[in-house]
Amino acid sequence: MAGVVFINAAKELSVTPRAMAEQVLVIGSGGREHALAWKLAQSPHIKHVFVAPGNAGTADSGKISNSAVPVSDHAAVVQFCRDQDIRLVVVGPEVPLAAGIVDDLTAAGIKCFGPTAKAAQLESSKSFTKAFLDRHEIPTARWKSFTDAKAACAFINSATFPALVVKASGLAAGKGVIVASTKEEACKAVTEIMQDKSFGTAGETVVVEELLEGEEISYLCFSDGVTIAPMPPAQDHKRLMDGDEGPNTGGMGAYSPAPQISKDLLQKIRETVLQKTVDGMRKEGVPYVGVLYAGLMLTKDGPKVLEFNCRFGDPECQVILPLLRSDLYEVMQAVISRRLATTMPVWKDDSAAVTVVMASQGYPGTYPKGLEITGLAKAKQLGLEVFHAGTALKDGRVVTSGGRVLTVTAIKEDLPAALREANLGVAAIHFQGATYRRDIGYRAIAFLRQSRGLTYKNSGVDIEAGNTLVQKIKPFAAATSRSGCNAELGGFAGLFDLKAAGYRDPILVSGTDGVGTKLKIAQECQKHNTIGQDLVAMCVNDILAQGAEPLFFLDYFACGKLDVEVAQGVIAGIADACRKAGCALLGMYPPGEYDLAGFAVGAVERGQMLPQLDRITEGDLVIGVASSGIHSNGFSLVRKIVEKSSLDFSSRVGVSGDQTLGELLLTPTKLYSKTLLPVLRSGHVKAYAHITGGGLLENIPRVLPQSLGVVLDALTWKIPEIFSWLHKEGNLSEEEMARTFNCGVGAVLVVQKEMAQQVLRDIQAHETAWLIGKVVSLQKGSDSVKVLNLHRALQANRSLCVHSHIQGKIQPGKVKVAVLISGTGTNLEALINSTKKDTSYAQIVLVISNKADVEGLRKAERAGIPTRVIEHTRYQSRSEFDSAVDKVLEEFSVELICLAGFMRILSGPFVKKWEGKILNIHPSLLPSFKGANAHRLVLQAGVRVTGCTVHFVAEEVDAGAIIFQEAVPVKLGDTEATLAERVKEAEHRAFPAALQLVASGAVRVGEAGKIYWK
Repeated sequence: MAGVVFINAAKELSVTPRAMAEQVLVIGSGGREHALAWKLAQSPHIKHVFVAPGNAGTADSGKISNSAVPVSDHAAVVQFCRDQDIRLVVVGPEVPLAAGIVDDLTAAGIKCFGPTAKAAQLESSKSFTKAFLDRHEIPTARWKSFTDAKAACAFINSATFPALVVKASGLAAGKGVIVASTKEEACKAVTEIMQDKSFGTAGETVVVEELLEGEEISYLCFSDGVTIAPMPPAQDHKRLMDGDEGPNTGGMGAYSPAPQISKDLLQKIRETVLQKTVDGMRKEGVPYVGVLYAGLMLTKDGPKVLEFNCRFGDPECQVILPLLRSDLYEVMQAVISRRLATTMPVWKDDSAAVTVVMASQGYPGTYPKGLEITGLAKAKQLGLEVFHAGTALKDGRVVTSGGRVLTVTAIKEDLPAALREANLGVAAIHFQGATYRRDIGYRAIAFLRQSRGLTYKNSGVDIEAGNTLVQKIKPFAAATSRSGCNAELGGFAGLFDLKAAGYRDPILVSGTDGVGTKLKIAQECQKHNTIGQDLVAMCVNDILAQGAEPLFFLDYFACGKLDVEVAQGVIAGIADACRKAGCALLGMYPPGEYDLAGFAVGAVERGQMLPQLDRITEGDLVIGVASSGIHSNGFSLVRKIVEKSSLDFSSRVGVSGDQTLGELLLTPTKLYSKTLLPVLRSGHVKAYAHITGGGLLENIPRVLPQSLGVVLDALTWKIPEIFSWLHKEGNLSEEEMARTFNCGVGAVLVVQKEMAQQVLRDIQAHETAWLIGKVVSLQKGSDSVKVLNLHRALQANRSLCVHSHIQGKIQPGKVKVAVLISGTGTNLEALINSTKKDTSYAQIVLVISNKADVEGLRKAERAGIPTRVIEHTRYQSRSEFDSAVDKVLEEFSVELICLAGFMRILSGPFVKKWEGKILNIHPSLLPSFKGANAHRLVLQAGVRVTGCTVHFVAEEVDAGAIIFQEAVPVKLGDTEATLAERVKEAEHRAFPAALQLVASGAVRVGEAGKIYWK
């Protein structure tokens, strides 16, 4: 039965094990060729796969091994195939195809998978391809080819379309396309390609094309010259860095399938592009046999061809072949023997794949070689496929030998899961300066997240949840019932009987307000039960200004997605505040956020309305009623100040440290209606002002005659410490404080001087209050409100005790870190913010500066971190200074040191003692541009990518083992200052990330400064 073939129901071929006798040669050395060899080796037909020249991944790997046969010598390849009884040659890269290797091997009687040299012109000559597309009416960008640079530039400047894509017509390793943003850039590209020979002879002819806009995809197919068999669509990511930033590359990753491409659109591409191309080549006497790769732009006018490749793409091959269920060897044999229609490949339609490329530092420019690669076994243990590209074996170790070093492919049930797994694999593999993207497939994932069929519920309106909420909050509303109103939810409108409430000749008074950005803090702190009181207080305190009693309250609650528990907490707070105020409750945002507004209605007897402007005279006194804190105004400024400070909303404050900063800021607005209404109705109060938005300066004049103002003395009332902290942290002026905040006074009453003490006593029976000023005549052009001694009062109350993340007990299990600084400490601030988090493996226990009175020390002090100043000028030598530093480090039991702008070179003995324990950050991608003036050197060298490097400190400057790097593109027109600013932003991310890696034990330094990853 040897050689008997069985055909199963899926039309796939399988053979008995005795048929496993074929030997195959794959030509090439990249990740594509490794993937081809890997897939071919799975075939039961195949005994062995040779790869020439191959790489470290294809060297002696099961059924796969490398061959040294010179692939550019076609006669030598023919002889090798005869010697080894090779039954099939598979050509991976484009150069051998263009050189006619298929023609030569076929002429020698050796089967070869791939197009002939003539057919391969679809890739090797862009001018041929564009003319072919026009001849066969296959949609593509408008274009023209040139052999003269001046003529090309003239066309760029005169074209009626954006002629901004410049291509070297010949083969340029996938990098011969420049997409310019201006005509000047396009002309510069022409000059570089044609005159400077940046792509060698490939640029003797250039093609200038229209810049197309849309989504770019890759659609590949097998072709036997007549029949095509499409593969799942894929999308390559050409740019070097996340977010499609940085220079063009040969490809930094790909995913497949592309879910944003509908079946109808794929069918259209199949018919109007792939099949028409194969038919056109056959009609011109050049049958196309092999893999045809169409690079397409999905424009508003339909799909248009950007380019053709005449082989599997790289990295598309690594992402598509793992999705192939069929035997690749059988499919290739069917292509060569022109019977593809009977052996159509079958694909995994329930899976998705993501491939991430790991490249050398400096790619696509110059890059180092010979760097050891570790973690490959760990990636395999995670169930991932690692396809080698620019790798080699050296003394039994796998080392880098190219720009794109390897690819990691994950196959999962969907794209988000595949991307997560691929990124885990990339994180497990290490070599110095590894560059890779973390966002492969981000467009498709975004599409998946927003492309589901819409319902009212997933638009954020959940009727069932809304009904549940109504039932839960009905008891809250019922508890606010009062005479004149039966508080019941669920009807269309609420009714209030003024007569039943005891009014004879009432005037209705209404007020509406919201809580503003205080909501943001409540949402961030997940504290929703007090914000309702703020809403009620802002409305009812306002209508008190007319002397009105609040009768009923209406609330408005809006959210992106209804969370019943959150809404219940908010409305419970509103109901409780309504009960305290004596009024009845009637009653487009991202998920997790909501907005509030309220509407209060009150009534006052006609003769008791406030303010009584005609009664207010010079000499009347002003009573201030204490606020509970910031109340509900000025929170946009508050959030900015907290963001700028070294604290966050979870920082512990107060003498006992039993309250967070967020909880302190969320202290609810005081409700004054029940306590102040009897005083307002006594007839002794001439005016009442609620100190709300606009602070003291804007609200008091609203209840005064235009000819009168007030003078207040801030030393007469107690200003809560939170205002002093905001004043100091925000570096706010007195005027800004008085115009933004209530500064401790939530309400102001104007009373006759003779009645002031009696009114004050009546208020003090329920509220804290003070005599804070007097009414004065206004001189023309003078301010209506003067606040004396505000600066002194704010300074006197600077006693807010901040309990930082390290005060009190040292947190068990966290690595104790000291930071050495010399100046402003911008990286120190980033480290502080990072180590505040509960998930941090490190805590900063000490900051040392070699200079006194620098801003970095103040940042540490504000965060509650102990500081020491050890001035280097007081020591005769570096070793003496280092010994003093070392003594303090031991005093605080420091385990790790971070150098954050520390402008001293540490002595050899100190570095040796702390080997593997000192981290430094350098503003370039080491080992390039060591020492001072890194940004200047980067700009002088003309490189397109720089960045920052966190490394262990060694005795040689900037030579320690690298822990973490982040790339930053060098933009056209960058100066040292603009480049430094962007690199500094990267430093603020990289340094904390590196600290966490070291503190967690994920990375360490071993013998001879060698780095080890856990």
